[in-house]
Amino acid sequence: MNEQKIDTAMVLAAGFGKRLRPITDKIPKPLVEVGGRTMLDRALDTLVESKISRAVINVHYLGEQITTHCKTRDDIKCIISDESDAILETGGGTVRALPLLGNRPFALLNADTFWIDHGTPTLQRMIDAFDESTMDILLLLCRAADATGHSGGYDFTMASDGKLARAKNSDGDGYIYAGAAIYNPSVFDPGRKEPHSLNVYFDQAIARDRLSGIILEDGHWITVGTPQGLAEAEAKLRELG
Repeated sequence: MNEQKIDTAMVLAAGFGKRLRPITDKIPKPLVEVGGRTMLDRALDTLVESKISRAVINVHYLGEQITTHCKTRDDIKCIISDESDAILETGGGTVRALPLLGNRPFALLNADTFWIDHGTPTLQRMIDAFDESTMDILLLLCRAADATGHSGGYDFTMASDGKLARAKNSDGDGYIYAGAAIYNPSVFDPGRKEPHSLNVYFDQAIARDRLSGIILEDGHWITVGTPQGLAEAEAKLRELG
């Protein structure tokens, strides 16, 4: 397909970042710098690299700082989805943003995780791989060996055709959800306005056999949860050069 398949993205930036205190007492987590660049800018850079022109960014905690920061970007249109009245979690925040996201498939990134590509841009691989005829959601996954800062177990297992199932335990073979996805907006109920997690939609897509995954190849994924995790992320970026 010659036209850009996906031109809009949701960036989740409303959280409190409590585990990163005291750093996040006065600055929202997406604006914390890692390797001299804010995590939000790293997310927006990823979108620009894959020719996504619109980013819908939800805000709650210290949201005015994020809104102000977005005005410094002239390479992507930043649209604020305001949750200052009540934080809605990942699912509720995405539902509130649906009128801004439109009726075409869109990308979604967490503003507090990012990855470093050494080859073909991973988000572009995801865009190229997304197939509306067989997928409702496509998730980016990574191997534990390619992750820094992850303290949990595995999230999903993958079949030979790319279909995903929940990992049954943290010790077996599996993959980590890397905080990036492509969604068909039809999976969301616009009337579901209460706070809820995107995990609801993962499980519904699994039940329909329409949750697929793509693995981070030739790259490294970083999540920053704590001050120690921030130091580990800085060290890994220096190592990666």
